[in-house]
Amino acid sequence: MFTNILVPFDLSNQSIHAFKTALDIAKKYNSRITLLTCLEGDAWHHKFYDSSADNEIIKKQKKAILAHIAKVEPLAKKANISMKSQILKSMSVVKDIVAYAKSRKIDLIVMSSHGRTGVDKLILGSVANGVTQKSSCPVLIIK
Repeated sequence: MFTNILVPFDLSNQSIHAFKTALDIAKKYNSRITLLTCLEGDAWHHKFYDSSADNEIIKKQKKAILAHIAKVEPLAKKANISMKSQILKSMSVVKDIVAYAKSRKIDLIVMSSHGRTGVDKLILGSVANGVTQKSSCPVLIIK
């Protein structure tokens, strides 16, 4: 039923919880898990934009992500679950998660919700809500 599970991974405790939930599902269905991290570059480009500064930030973010992935990989290995990770530079996290899921024939997206409400949700948006609205596959939101 769920051969390929996608876990959008933002290094938060909530995304680690979503990963552990995905592991439980993967054990039941003998699934593969992909951790997907979308790195947002400087979205406010202007004529004085310095892409080298953006590239330096991305490089530091990748290093931090790889360290976090190294912490959760043993959990997948211990559960005998095949896991891979993907890091994308992104201008729209929602669009990139949905496009990745569609292009890789993902059967289930398991992701966390940070539970933002009010002004925070209005200003910061909701990636979980956007993915739920636009994805063609089932999405399991973990709180």
